[in-house]
Amino acid sequence: MFKRNRHGIQIKSPEQLEKMRAAGLVVGRTLDLLKRSVQPGMTPLDLDVIAEKAIRDEGAIPSFKGYQGFPATICASVNDEVVHGIPTGARELREGDIISIDCGAILEGWHGDSAVTVPVGEVDPKLTELMRITEESMWRGIAALTPGRHLSDIGYEVERYIRSQGRFGIPPEYGGHGIGTEMHMDPWIANHGKPGRGPVLEEGMCLAIEPMVNLGTERTRVLTDDWTVVTIDGKQSAHFEHSVAVTHNGPWVLTALDAGKERLAQLQN
Repeated sequence: MFKRNRHGIQIKSPEQLEKMRAAGLVVGRTLDLLKRSVQPGMTPLDLDVIAEKAIRDEGAIPSFKGYQGFPATICASVNDEVVHGIPTGARELREGDIISIDCGAILEGWHGDSAVTVPVGEVDPKLTELMRITEESMWRGIAALTPGRHLSDIGYEVERYIRSQGRFGIPPEYGGHGIGTEMHMDPWIANHGKPGRGPVLEEGMCLAIEPMVNLGTERTRVLTDDWTVVTIDGKQSAHFEHSVAVTHNGPWVLTALDAGKERLAQLQN
């Protein structure tokens, strides 16, 4: 049986959270391998092959493959592609590119979902900064996942940090989500907004926090493949994501290999 609160949000038992952690570690280890694999001359399809083997070798199932017709194990979004890029062998990664890799896995019926943006060789310092800001905004949002705070506090902390760093685009249509026995569940989580609104965070909630930050405008469009989202102005975008459980001890980052301890400790100091 799967418990839900009055807002319809799935609440996991301690035993179910352990299963979520196991699924999250499959994703975390796979992304760690992919980060180390990225190099000029590879194609996004090469990375997809590596990801599928890694996930299946752990006894898990790629959760993206076949999801609403998506044809691959990972989403691979290069440069101006914001999210949902389809891996292809028709394009090689070049020195100076950045690639966002979004990965999901199902283990014993439970989902893990995480994303990173990786430089391909040496990149322009402004892209290094874009990635840093995006990742840091994710951690600021994650730090808000404590019992008693409100759902909108997550997006508020994400946006507040991004806005403090300069003029960047935050695509309003895309955000995080609940996760558990399905990859995408209630609630949807904006990467912007005012604090103190929406459901109160409770122990046992599991949420995927995933800011997307554009170097230019927030405006995007979807390509004719009906998946790939790109920036209107052609400027680069970065994307980071972790699946996180709300616990009485604070956020438990299910897809981080160290459970998020290092980064969260830094934010507390």
